[in-house]
Amino acid sequence: MDFRFNEEQEMLRKAAREFAEEVLAPRAEEIEENDEIPTEIFKEMAERDFFAVTVPEEYGGLGLGHVARMIILEEISRVSAAVAMMLQVFHLGIHPLITFGSEEQKQKYLPDLAAGKILATVAITEATGGSDPTGIQTTARPDGDGYILNGRKVFITGAKVADIAVILAKMNDDPGVFSAFIAEKGMQGYRSGRTEVKMGLKGSDTGDIILEDCRIPKENLLGNPGAGLKISLNAVGEVGRAGMTGCAMGLITACIEASVSFAGQRVLGGKPISKLQGIQWKLAEMFADLEASRLMGYRAAALKDAGQPCDAEFATSKYFSCEAAVRVAKLACDIHGAYGYMKEYPVQRYLRDAHLMIPSAGTSDIMKLVMARTVMKRYAV
Repeated sequence: MDFRFNEEQEMLRKAAREFAEEVLAPRAEEIEENDEIPTEIFKEMAERDFFAVTVPEEYGGLGLGHVARMIILEEISRVSAAVAMMLQVFHLGIHPLITFGSEEQKQKYLPDLAAGKILATVAITEATGGSDPTGIQTTARPDGDGYILNGRKVFITGAKVADIAVILAKMNDDPGVFSAFIAEKGMQGYRSGRTEVKMGLKGSDTGDIILEDCRIPKENLLGNPGAGLKISLNAVGEVGRAGMTGCAMGLITACIEASVSFAGQRVLGGKPISKLQGIQWKLAEMFADLEASRLMGYRAAALKDAGQPCDAEFATSKYFSCEAAVRVAKLACDIHGAYGYMKEYPVQRYLRDAHLMIPSAGTSDIMKLVMARTVMKRYAV
């Protein structure tokens, strides 16, 4: 079993790291302070084909798959988890079109999505909760040659900036049936609502999408009628959770790098604190969490690229890596002592950013349910 990146993947990793260090690093604090990602950063990511990584070549993409996607997200999150979060959700919005879109829908949307000319998101979560998508209240009513949608989606990453959103709605004529629709900014009755003010991941746009008698043409029904839950769960389970794993790995790496640097420079008792066993053990725990996260995350992504079942593997990697990100960020703050609480050092930002990774794309409790179902089935005697 070869755990090394191939030549193309290694080139992509270097390109992503160069972008992160040369473009993002000088802007990271500005993004944090202004709570907004400058739009030119999206343009620069588009120029480097970061939006195109999973889009098939026949639609203007790179067709490099999900291991390549995770490489990009890990490198970007190492410098800015907020930018990585936005990128991973743009990928999430593209995935249902790749997997379930008609040929006409793919031709219409994928080339512009791959080029970064338009941005996409997925809108499932509502105020009634996100862990149970069958509890949503957004409705779709057949009307002539299309559908009328009404509802409000909350905690949607990219709510303000996304040009299209894949919307999950229950059908008025059969409220036990759910369908997915491609809604476009500018459609009658579609608008963004409030923007959330978050503790962390500053700059990552999170807010409401409001549908008020929003008219969706029939050609914007995604997949078959009634396939909405399948489409949504596939996107979140195999792309959203993979993306959060990549973001968590990058943040863990940033915590380790910051801690090693600080411990090497901070002198107590005449020697750097990196010489203290207590500090070294903290670094060892952080390293173990990073290596385990990478092994689980890249294995799950490789299964996805090979067309193998990977739902439980992504649930496992998402659960472990996001919980690990919080543990590691806390250890990084501990290593920094009182400085870990000061905005002069980035580890306090890492801790705040890490906390939002746990509920995103499914809480840790939901990941445990997915894992438990697999355990009971796979190991039944």
